[in-house]
Amino acid sequence: MITRKESTFNCQLPVDELNREATPFYYYDMDVLHATLGAIKQETEGWPYVVQYAIKANGNPLILKEIASSGLGSDLVSGGEILAALEAGFQAQEMSYSGVGKTDREIKLGLEKEIGCFNVESIPELEVINQLAGEAGKTARIAIRVNPDIDAHTHKYITTGTADNKFGIPVEALESVFNQAIAMPNIDLRGLHFHIGSQITTMRPYVMLCERINQLQDDYEARGIGFDIINVGGGLGIDYTHPDDCPVPDFKQYFDVFKQHLELRPNQQLHFELGRAIVGQCGTLISRVTYVKENRNKKFVILDAGMTDLIRPALYGARHEVQNLTSVEDGREHYDIVGPVCESSDVFASDCVLPVTRRGDLIAIRSAGAYGESMASRYNMRELPRSHFSH
Repeated sequence: MITRKESTFNCQLPVDELNREATPFYYYDMDVLHATLGAIKQETEGWPYVVQYAIKANGNPLILKEIASSGLGSDLVSGGEILAALEAGFQAQEMSYSGVGKTDREIKLGLEKEIGCFNVESIPELEVINQLAGEAGKTARIAIRVNPDIDAHTHKYITTGTADNKFGIPVEALESVFNQAIAMPNIDLRGLHFHIGSQITTMRPYVMLCERINQLQDDYEARGIGFDIINVGGGLGIDYTHPDDCPVPDFKQYFDVFKQHLELRPNQQLHFELGRAIVGQCGTLISRVTYVKENRNKKFVILDAGMTDLIRPALYGARHEVQNLTSVEDGREHYDIVGPVCESSDVFASDCVLPVTRRGDLIAIRSAGAYGESMASRYNMRELPRSHFSH
């Protein structure tokens, strides 16, 4: 599981600098991002591992360029992400395209750009890719996404690997899918793809995944079917409670699970699709207190940021550490931290203990680098949040 550890660098927010900016905005600590990318490189060097950044976590162009320049590949779920990844400098041959609802236009774009792999989620999708590849005079490289029926015990909205989820092909249907793929003239079956969920903070689900993959490889190797690529997806969680103590996830523990438990064949590559673990801790939503309101039972800190800027708490009750960066008052109070949007779900935190808070105080909502800016909307015709980067 995620454990607290001492930070190897100072990741405290530069309050004076942030206080001069118009709020709300996302602040990105590039030292944290660089340290995270460095830790991934250190733990994968010398192994046949390919780490692909899941662009859905954060598509800010400057973030994408930093990650692309580090040598990572990219994991994509839309045609727009394909174009953004290419613009940022990601290599087409190191792209994997996932998603249950790829449109014809998006598939054609992937074929035109000659991306590395389509992660296929159904027989109808396989048939369409084969048809469109034939019409384009190309061969589509694919991996079959397997639903391994493993419950990672995360929130139901971010669980993807059980039999009740819409993702992937059940194990019992694989042989039929393999036979069809191998027989198709415009399909090159390269691998198996898995993804069991998100914000996974214990390693047991990954051990179970390794065991399931080992069994599948043994079974299909005996039938003469082998794979060049095994893709285990992503899902590694971050510490939302102690962002300063744990700014970089424990990548050693994570990658060691696969080194110790997954039986790769000679010349096989192991692909990872990490998103939140790469960018989650480098981003903070900075907001300002508009009002402090008190009713019969509660005190509310009302921010100028809302669920349009960071929807995770409203969407599935996600918890983020909330900090008052500028309070000069003695004592502490219990507050509900809320936004201005006309929805009762526009709540960042309930019964949150902060220093005594006043109008104009600067508030930081931490660990917001993943699924924050990328999920922002213009509901209520609000402006999209800006972004600000550490020097």
